[in-house]
Amino acid sequence: MNEPSTETWRSLTNTAWAVREHARVHGKTRVGAAVLSAQGGIHAGCNIEHIFRSHDVHAEVNALTTMAAVGDGPAVAIVIVAERDRFTPCGSCLDWIFELGGPGTSVAFQGTRGGPLLVLRADELMPHYPA
Repeated sequence: MNEPSTETWRSLTNTAWAVREHARVHGKTRVGAAVLSAQGGIHAGCNIEHIFRSHDVHAEVNALTTMAAVGDGPAVAIVIVAERDRFTPCGSCLDWIFELGGPGTSVAFQGTRGGPLLVLRADELMPHYPA
């Protein structure tokens, strides 16, 4: 699948912002994510925080594993939204993006609804990822 169209990016960001409303947080950062599969499926996830912080589920992992759970994939693009100036996937989430997408997966960020969308490839975020 080629780079997502402007319309697809809009659909992904709208989906991510909508699912973000369901985030369960003990802190202050609500995160939403939407992933696009090679077959055109869109799957969403939000962060679900646990009182014992080591059990948190990040929005990216929630969306990616939802994609895998329905037998879809691989991921070709993922959008992460949060009301933050700068926000990128953590190393663990990048591991999942590489596992269920690959180094060429487009990873996009939006810090305000309707704001600018920064798009990078997964391998640009983690250029020395182990092969």
